[in-house]
Amino acid sequence: MTWHVAEDDLRAYGRGELEPPLLWSADTHLAGCAACRARLASLADPAALDAGWERLDAELDAPRPGPAERLLLRLGVAGHTARLLAATPVLRRSWLLAVAVVLMTTVAAAEELRAADSPTAFLALAPLLPLAGVALAYGPGLDPTYEMAVVAPMHGFRLLLVRTVAVLAVGLGLNGLATLALPGYGLRALAWLLPALALTATGLALTPRLGPYRAPALTGGVWVALLLVAGARSAGGGALPQFTAAGQGAAAVVAVLATGLLYLLRDRFDVAGTRTSPTGLTHGSTS
Repeated sequence: MTWHVAEDDLRAYGRGELEPPLLWSADTHLAGCAACRARLASLADPAALDAGWERLDAELDAPRPGPAERLLLRLGVAGHTARLLAATPVLRRSWLLAVAVVLMTTVAAAEELRAADSPTAFLALAPLLPLAGVALAYGPGLDPTYEMAVVAPMHGFRLLLVRTVAVLAVGLGLNGLATLALPGYGLRALAWLLPALALTATGLALTPRLGPYRAPALTGGVWVALLLVAGARSAGGGALPQFTAAGQGAAAVVAVLATGLLYLLRDRFDVAGTRTSPTGLTHGSTS
């Protein structure tokens, strides 16, 4: 060691009065300097010294934020919100890689079957991916920060929206990149966007009644059933009704109505002194 903590700083440290950045410097130095620890023990009040070591242990044991969390913190996101977002299961590499593989496979199939008027397989699948991502973003069996999310001092509806926006931003971004790989279809390749928003908003609006898993499962099932019925009726060729101008208008109306219903039901996530978490479970409110 080429330097040691000054005696006045050691006394202030022992009394718990040393302010950053001197506090951080003293913490780091004391962790590796036995001589300064001995001086501190002779100067400080034993109770204050124990509190200081407990604080140092807590700081050393605190988990280090990952790249995503550090980026969110630099963007001005609050620390607890950044931690909840960074730990969202479907924002991890395994999920993102799986979605990317599915999209690439679907794009390849659409390019292979260019005789069709539109990339039907891609348009049918793309709206389901954001819905699935939102459904898998919550729950005690999937979310590693479930307990932290349960006790987070945050309105249940706000927590739901925070994670939903994060998942949608990533999911729609991946779908958008896949759409760029289908330049031959022009604007028709973007026909998945409105159905994706409609399905996600509907799944969220049904969550207070059906729960976070059954609601998106039912919504996705209805979408698949509509595709099968439309496919059977238009077996002669042509775009499915869902991807025509009328179908796009209907999807936009459904998205608006479902968003309005979700807003009206926002208090269902916080009911009579208990808060309903995005998993459908209730727990005591925090202050």
